[in-house]
Amino acid sequence: MKKLIETLKNIWKIEDLRQRILITLLFVAIYRFGSFVVLPGINPAMLSQLQSQTAGGLMSLLDMFSGGAFSNASIFALGIMPYITASILMQLLAVAVPYVQKMQREGESGRKKISAYTRYLTVAILLFQAPGYLINLKMQAGQALASGISWSTFMLPAVIILAAGSMFILWLGERITDKGIGNGISLIIMVGIIARLPQAFIQEVTSRFTAITGGGLVMFLAEIIILYAVVCAAIVLVQGVRKVPVQYAKRIVGNKQVGGARQYIPLKLFAANVMPIIFAQAIMFVPLSVAQWLTSESTLIPHALMDHHSWQYNVIFAILIIAFTYFYTAITLNPTQMAEDMKRNNGFIPGVKPGKDTAEYIDTVMSRITLPGSLFIAFIAVMPAFASLLNVQDAFSQFFGGTSLLILVGVVLDTLAQIESHLLMRHYDGLLSSGRIHGRGMAAY
Repeated sequence: MKKLIETLKNIWKIEDLRQRILITLLFVAIYRFGSFVVLPGINPAMLSQLQSQTAGGLMSLLDMFSGGAFSNASIFALGIMPYITASILMQLLAVAVPYVQKMQREGESGRKKISAYTRYLTVAILLFQAPGYLINLKMQAGQALASGISWSTFMLPAVIILAAGSMFILWLGERITDKGIGNGISLIIMVGIIARLPQAFIQEVTSRFTAITGGGLVMFLAEIIILYAVVCAAIVLVQGVRKVPVQYAKRIVGNKQVGGARQYIPLKLFAANVMPIIFAQAIMFVPLSVAQWLTSESTLIPHALMDHHSWQYNVIFAILIIAFTYFYTAITLNPTQMAEDMKRNNGFIPGVKPGKDTAEYIDTVMSRITLPGSLFIAFIAVMPAFASLLNVQDAFSQFFGGTSLLILVGVVLDTLAQIESHLLMRHYDGLLSSGRIHGRGMAAY
């Protein structure tokens, strides 16, 4: 406790870090406040049927990612997921479309163009999803619309408000990244997930202690132990690295001898971090988005694809996570570029020829460590389906592994790593008495 208090004092002493944390808290508070601002013309007291719809199934996941804004018919109801979907599409286009590939190679100017196109695509997706959400709202809570207002006149301004709300969330996330601490988009998703945790925990405790069969305390303790084990496994996976030794040749620069030392390239076991899970979840929301347009039951969308406890849903979800892990790792780590950088600095991997052989060696190592990492992360992602077999409440099972846990672990570690880097830069002790916290951008030694 003394160590924790001393660390908090050190954080407060660093003016830049203090300002970044306060700015982050301010923007997060604005986001949470907006989640309770109901669309103009909607009576929040008449949304009980919509809230019942989002109490279970895939709808509950969608509501969780929006921080409860979906079930509140809030101006932020569509959340940040349309932007995630647009990002996925742009990255897929970068593989298939030469023009997008050319923009990627243009450096900072190319990234700005891709970012602009991603925003345009986000708006297009919002203009598709917003009417779908309003159609579902009309079906579930048509009586919530204030008297004297027709749905035909309500639709257009509501679509504009929902689209503007999601774009405002995107703006908040980018401001957090620039002026706050941590990755803003990931942090907003994490805040939305955490907002559901207290209620889900209380529901699970109440369910276990009021169970007719008895043994509620034992079952609840068993759940907590398993949850703790899964969290520890997720932390180890996110921080796990394979260190590749690199030897630098001696050379003379001016009158000084440099090089000759051995260093290490830290290749992360799960280099893609939480992005494959977020991408895969966004894809799994597509059938649900399409279903919102349907005014009646239809066989076009199989029910299994909208039931996150079904084996079909979880098999597809796991495959998508594995595929996106390889895809995201391939576009973020370039073995050829790494090999060229080593050769340019007179570095080489012992026993491997510089150039092409080095690139192939790094690519082989990454493929070998990515496979077990992706399989394990996919297993954790489908853990809620197994938890439901043990009669764990649906809301709490989402924290029993799954997308929620992986995002929480990844974002928390990334944010703590940035805070620790600020502390160490000013010669203060880190957050841990031994070792380092390794986030997405931190190297492990």
